[in-house]
Formats: sequence, C-alpha cells, structure tokens
Amino acid sequence: MTRTLQAAALPRIETRQLPGAASLAALGIVYGDIGTSPLYGFKQAADAAGTISPETIIGIVSVILWSLIVIVSFKYAILIMRADNRGEGGIIALLALLDVRRAPAGSWRASLLIVGLIGAALLYGDGVITPAISVLSAVEGLKLDAPQLAPVIVPISIAILVGLFLVQRKGTAFIGKIFGPVMLIWFIAIGLLGLRGIIGAPGILSALSPHHALIYLLHAGPGIGFAVLGAAFLVVTGAEAMYADMGHFGRSPVRFGWFAVVLPALVLNYFGQGALLLADPGAIENPFYLLVPGWFHYPMVAFATVATIG
Repeated sequence: MTRTLQAAALPRIETRQLPGAASLAALGIVYGDIGTSPLYGFKQAADAAGTISPETIIGIVSVILWSLIVIVSFKYAILIMRADNRGEGGIIALLALLDVRRAPAGSWRASLLIVGLIGAALLYGDGVITPAISVLSAVEGLKLDAPQLAPVIVPISIAILVGLFLVQRKGTAFIGKIFGPVMLIWFIAIGLLGLRGIIGAPGILSALSPHHALIYLLHAGPGIGFAVLGAAFLVVTGAEAMYADMGHFGRSPVRFGWFAVVLPALVLNYFGQGALLLADPGAIENPFYLLVPGWFHYPMVAFATVATIG
C-alpha cells in the first residue's frame, strides 16, 4: 500500500512518459490504500450501525457513495489538487510556501505553521495505522475457509509489512511499474464482484439517491450516526495520496485514474456488498469475501494481500 509519505521521500517518476503509462503507474502508487478499503470499510460501517435492516444497508451504502463523491471526487480531485507548490502537493509542500523564517513571532504565518505541523503529524499517524488495517483485513479472508489458521494471521501480516517497507526503498518508479498492472486487475476484479452482487439484489441501486443517506443519519440518532460516519470515513482513507503524490505523475493522470477506474470499481463493489446483505444479512461476517465464489476464495486472499502491498 502506498504511503502518502512517499511524496516527500521518493524520487519523481519520469514526467516524459505517456499519460496512459503515468495513469497506470498512479494506480499502483496513489490508490493502494483507498483501493483496498472495500476489504474492511463497509463491514465496519455496518457493524457500527448495530441492527441490520434493508433501510440501514441502503442508508450506509448511500453514505459511502456520497462520501466518495463529495470528499474524494469534489474536494481532492477537483479542488485541492489545484493548489500546489510548483507542481508538488502534500502538506510538506504547502508548509514550504509559508517561509516562516521571514515571519515575525506571533504572525499568521507562524500560526499556520502550527496547524501544518499538526497536519503532518496526522499524516505520519495515518502512515502507521493504515498499512496494518489493510494487510490484516486481506489476510483475515483465510478464516472463512480455514478457521484453524486464525492464530497465524497476525504473524503473516507482520512478515508482509516488513517485506513491504524493505521494498519501498527502491522508489516510486520501481513500485509503480510492478503494482500499476496489479492494481488495474484488482479494480476490474472488485468491480465485477460488485456487479455480481448487484445483479442478485438490484434494489440496492436506490442508494444512489443522497436522501437515503440523510434520512438514515437523521433517524439513526446522533450516537449511531456519528459512529457510522466515523466508520464510513475508512472508505476515503488514502485519498490524501492523490494530492501528496501529485508531483510524481501530474494532475491529469491522477484524476483520470480516479474517475475512469478507481471510483467506478469502488462504487460497484460497495453496492455489491450492500446487495449481498440485502439478500443475506448473515453475510455481515465478511461481506467482501462472501461476494467471492467459494472456489476463488484462496486466490482472492492472495490477490488482496498483494493489492494491499501496492
């Protein structure tokens, strides 16, 4: 999974490559985190809701959809990516614009520096937490077919994370060339799985209307509504990488990757998971992997694990 810290730590990919090649590489670098959020995002939101009913499922799916549209598509892809420091994005690049060395103590620039440092600290915190969540969620798929393997899930995840950070030193270009095609296949796969679920319960398509999200949050009560929103925020984790890694690829390839590949695949998969719960509420145990045909569980666990490393 790509850490947003790479924007400051790794060399820029050659900008003269073709736009299509840059978009493919961006899939492997930028969208590793948000692209694997279907492994755990929907389940966490459904767990936070407590009682599972058709109205709850449709409301949660609607919340997730409009979070992706408002926070990622509008906020990051359209607005924030317009603010850069000579083509570079990310909190570190913005801090460099403040030039606090020339600012007197107590000035607005010095105050903004404090805010920027807090943002950088949160960025580092995300870089520590998200890899563990993603890898654990991928490996936990083993428990569906082999519950006896539960004790080794954490050791396997630790070994994968150690290997991940050893490989990252090779740089963005190396990782992008390898994981770009992997993530493209991943997005196609999760989109098709979601489409399979939607065909089984097309009633989930009513979640396209934002009024279902608003109605659910208003009727769920402040406690449950806040918990569901907090869990649903997991589905946009990693969106900041679009801005932080913008300098490696440019705005257009990153935006194209999001709108043409990532967003459609994520929406299909979340709707597919919701459709699965409409048809079988017991699938709350692991809605992502229960979308997968039984014969493909083990390969999908391996594929998901590779995708979380991307």
